[in-house]
Amino acid sequence: MKNIISEKKLILLAGGFHKVKSLALSLIRKGYRVIVINKNYADCHSLAQIQALEVIYGDASKPFVLEEAGADRVDIAIALTQNDEDNLVICELCKKKFLVEKTVALVSDPKKTEFFYKMGIDSVVCAINVVAGIIEQQAFMDEMATRIPLGSGKVGITEVYISQAAPAAKKKIWELDLPRDTIIGCILRGEESMIPRGDSRIFPGDTLVMISLTDQEKEAIHRLTGK
Repeated sequence: MKNIISEKKLILLAGGFHKVKSLALSLIRKGYRVIVINKNYADCHSLAQIQALEVIYGDASKPFVLEEAGADRVDIAIALTQNDEDNLVICELCKKKFLVEKTVALVSDPKKTEFFYKMGIDSVVCAINVVAGIIEQQAFMDEMATRIPLGSGKVGITEVYISQAAPAAKKKIWELDLPRDTIIGCILRGEESMIPRGDSRIFPGDTLVMISLTDQEKEAIHRLTGK
């Protein structure tokens, strides 16, 4: 009888620190095998303290670093650097050179999403909590998508920054005037994240992970930000 843990997917996390650390711990607790590549030596030293986490010091956008990390044995590669272009390169190398089955790229600019998809990236997201939630669903392993067909439209996931002057600032979730098919899936506050309830209050400086039909996206952003 095979060991259940050994059958778990091997996941590569490239770049980042706080987000990578949180995601790696979550995945390891669920039995996944995780490799991290980071080009900051101090970050690598800190991440190496996590039991069962394999850490590689280097730039994941370089093919020889991915080769050293054993990218050819990885099932899922997730690029989490602060540079969108690096994330694209990492995912493309993993997909085309090392034949990784599923790739995920984090982007800071939602406008780049369609281009990343055209370049062959399996999933493009703007919030780490969305990545973690998708990974933990078996559906992710079979067919990954952050834009899901829904009738004649699509569902989009967007990060919305709340400024001091934004209409949503200091309001509770239930007080928001949002389009019917729009929800706030997560609130990012500094290094913390939370799944909101109706009485959760939004503060200036928060970033909201908004899920909506794409034809309602602009209106929803306007109602939240005033822009």
